[in-house]
Amino acid sequence: MNTTSASPAESPGDTPERASAIRKVLVWDAPVRVFHWLMVLSFAGAYLTAESERWRLVHVTLGYTMAGLVAFRIVWGLVGTRHARFSSFVRGPAAIAGYMRGLTQGRPEHHVGHNPAGALAIVALLGLTLVVTAAGWATYNEVGGEALKELHEVTANAMLAIVGVHIAGVLIGTWLHQDNLIGAMLTGRKPGRPEDAVRSAWRSVAVLMLAAVLTFWTLQWQSAPVLSAANRTSASARHHDRDDD
Repeated sequence: MNTTSASPAESPGDTPERASAIRKVLVWDAPVRVFHWLMVLSFAGAYLTAESERWRLVHVTLGYTMAGLVAFRIVWGLVGTRHARFSSFVRGPAAIAGYMRGLTQGRPEHHVGHNPAGALAIVALLGLTLVVTAAGWATYNEVGGEALKELHEVTANAMLAIVGVHIAGVLIGTWLHQDNLIGAMLTGRKPGRPEDAVRSAWRSVAVLMLAAVLTFWTLQWQSAPVLSAANRTSASARHHDRDDD
């Protein structure tokens, strides 16, 4: 396993020899990439099915999936490859302010791993995911009343807002650095020096994570109650009654 190291920014004082050594290197391991796209899929699916009684099980399943993915990411952020570790990209207010200042001036530092602003969005999304899933579980099991239901909805909307800011940041970063950040989250490769690369993609861990998610989805589907037409009508009526209250 690679040692912990901060993601270095490119220095304006790099010699021509060091600059010429920059090429596409493996930065994002397979678990980070699979986690990212499963979170995208799960959040989008959960948000789109939030108001549908018919798709309630899908909504709940995707919410639980997000919680499990965050639990994995926390562990991987402690023991994973160098650029996946929180110690390599989580920075304080001064670093975030400095990066944002450079961004507004059109000269942001280029980080091989997550930049300080992106790291802030990631930490916020991880924390909000735990809140939204806990409140969602309580709402689904009719615990906590309207207060937790409201918390669930407000937190989900806050996550959507942060996702929007994150996407805007990715597009701006891609434009300023001429670096395809979306493509990097697919291939795992970004411009960097050989010493910036991670030694292993850890595909086996990614496969196990994907298998665990698919197994959970299958079990949820198999345990889904089969509703008759009368039961579906009754469930729909109860849903509308709650909306009218």
